[in-house]
This record gives sequence, C-alpha cells and structure tokens, in this order.
Amino acid sequence: MKKSFALLLIIPFLAMGFCGCVPVFLMAVGGVGVYAVSKDTIQGDTDTPYEALWDSALKVARIRGTVTQQDFNKGYIEFTASPNKVWIQFMRVTSASTKIRVSARKYKLPNIDLAQEVFVKIIEESKRVN
Repeated sequence: MKKSFALLLIIPFLAMGFCGCVPVFLMAVGGVGVYAVSKDTIQGDTDTPYEALWDSALKVARIRGTVTQQDFNKGYIEFTASPNKVWIQFMRVTSASTKIRVSARKYKLPNIDLAQEVFVKIIEESKRVN
C-alpha cells in the first residue's frame, strides 16, 4: 500500500520531466528578478550598465575556464570549464537596463546549477565594480 501511494506521488513529477515541461522558478539576486527559461538557461534583467556587466562576465569566465569566443557588439561570450560549456548573452533592453542569459551544458546535458552559479557571480561582480 505504501509503495503504490509513493508511486502515485512520484508519477506527476516524472511525467513533467518526460513531457518536456520546464520547471520555472523565481528568485532574487541583488535586486534582479531571475528565472529559468529552459533546462539549461537562467535569465534576468538588471539596471547595471552593459559595459560593467560585460567586464564582470569576462572576469568570471576567465576565472571559471577558458574563453573560446567573445563579441562585445553582439553581447556574446562562450567559455569552456572542462567538461562544461557555458554561453553568456547580453541584450540591451533600454539605455539603462540589460537582459542577461546564461546557458550551461555538461557532456551535451543541461547543467542549470552551473548556469545559475555563473549568473549570480556576474551580478555580484558587477555590483562590486559599481
């Protein structure tokens, strides 16, 4: 009886994982609303200037691994932290606010924990600089 009851509690969570539904969660990091947009991506908006975010992201990327691509004008940084691959994207929303998107994969599998960690480090570093 206990096994069947436990199975009934677990089935909805397993079904969500297999049907492709993405668990969305919200949190606040230094005044930034952050949410998961897929199984490997965290994104949020901040009022920190684009240049400060760029410098902070490059610093975090260089500390965590090896930068393989970067383009300031497109707002794109890619780095590897063996065996992980991380992509950071910036989009200017207004002249004073920027959207940050961090994706991470490990052996082609989602790594939401690393994406979240990199996102938080970028926000913390940008607040420290300003």
